[in-house]
Amino acid sequence: MTAGAPGAGWLLSVKHHTGYRYAGPVFSSYNEARVTPRSDPRQRVLDATVEVSPAASLYRYVDYFGTVVTAFDVHAAHSELTVTASCVVETAPASAVEAAEDGTGWAALADPDTVDELGEYLAPTQRTTAGDELLAAAAQVRAAATPDDGARLAAGWTHTRLDYVTGSTSVHTNAVEALAEGRGVCQDFAHVTIALLRSAGVPARYVSGYLHPTADAAIGETVTGESHAWVEWWAGGWRAYDPTNDSVPGPGHVMVARGRDYDDVTPLRGIYHGGDSQALGVSVEVTRLR
Repeated sequence: MTAGAPGAGWLLSVKHHTGYRYAGPVFSSYNEARVTPRSDPRQRVLDATVEVSPAASLYRYVDYFGTVVTAFDVHAAHSELTVTASCVVETAPASAVEAAEDGTGWAALADPDTVDELGEYLAPTQRTTAGDELLAAAAQVRAAATPDDGARLAAGWTHTRLDYVTGSTSVHTNAVEALAEGRGVCQDFAHVTIALLRSAGVPARYVSGYLHPTADAAIGETVTGESHAWVEWWAGGWRAYDPTNDSVPGPGHVMVARGRDYDDVTPLRGIYHGGDSQALGVSVEVTRLR
């Protein structure tokens, strides 16, 4: 995927379809969807809705990581569950966001209060555990003049180590496995970069969202987009970076969820009583409105 170019902010409409098909009737299911963006300094959400079929009462809350969660139970017999999320978001140009933040030094990251406050973004997870190759690269990151310099070095390192190949990995692939394959998708680029940053002592978190695939998108044209993933690191403030494209997120990026890794931002998950399930194909439609 190609990131939108820096410049003026965009107004984007996004429609995201996902769900499950079951081998037999399901009589009850309990679900959580993380498909709704929130306003922050990089974007302003003008409208956001979630529709579920079969119809269900929706309960919305904000989780520990600041992500909007739509929870719902379905107690009518069903063989298919579909979720459609729609939003209209005004995004900021990448250059404006990057210029608005000041950096900090390595000593500040090592301060015990900082380590305590951001410890969950420093500790490895099952998906972001570092092997020997990542630990060796972390020493290079630590040698950079500032954490920001080191973090950009880490993202660039990942970008050169992995080839973007659709379908080459699964949602269960971890950072070490992706590096061994030498290829992956945006989720793998994010996990490898996070593993490298945390190994170097830089707090880092996983970001999920959407990306318009065309840098010079035509206004009013609806195109097929994809769910996307990138990273944020902390160096006196949170900075966003897209290691898949080796660039600062631009106006074509729409942030939906943040967490320690993919497990914290899974778009749809739940439990149910019934036969085997099969994920429906995910589709994302993106329209640049301005």
